[in-house]
Amino acid sequence: HLLLAFRWGILFSHPRDFTPVCTTELGRAAKLAAEFSKRNVKMIALSIDSVQDHLGWSKVWGMGRHNGTSEGQRKSTHGLSRSSKAAGQTSAQLLTLSPCVQVFIFGPDKKLNLSILYPATTGRNFDEILRVVDSLQLTAYKKVATPVNWKPSNSVMVVPTLPDEEAKKLFPKGVFTKDLPSGKKYLHYTPHP
Repeated sequence: HLLLAFRWGILFSHPRDFTPVCTTELGRAAKLAAEFSKRNVKMIALSIDSVQDHLGWSKVWGMGRHNGTSEGQRKSTHGLSRSSKAAGQTSAQLLTLSPCVQVFIFGPDKKLNLSILYPATTGRNFDEILRVVDSLQLTAYKKVATPVNWKPSNSVMVVPTLPDEEAKKLFPKGVFTKDLPSGKKYLHYTPHP
């Protein structure tokens, strides 16, 4: 298994090769490949078509040149429409083959850490997927959680089960509590470890 050679893995499902929305996604994934590699993440895209179709599709999407920008997307989508029609299917028919696409992120223990289901008509947000990988890796190795809209380098939350004395040792930059209207003191933060 390819995933076993890496500590983290991502699987992306696609309804078929030569689908316009997925073409823009593969372009973006290719553009971010170095960022995923830095995080020791192996990406794999899956569809039901043949290896020959996959190779033809990779030529159409240009190995990362078409990343959803207007000119690249227009050229890519035009080429896909012709390829789809040649196969006897319109782009709309291809999208209805599978109304959903998924993202699966596996951790170093080879267990599923995240699954996101998107409608086939909505492109996946690869910047968000990269952010989630950052959060999953940080929370897997440190005793922290990431709050709403967290971004790398932002403060993180100290897990509530961590005793105060241990938190002081683990987080030498300090732990602070966010004030809530209720007066409860359970949201503990620390600067990014």
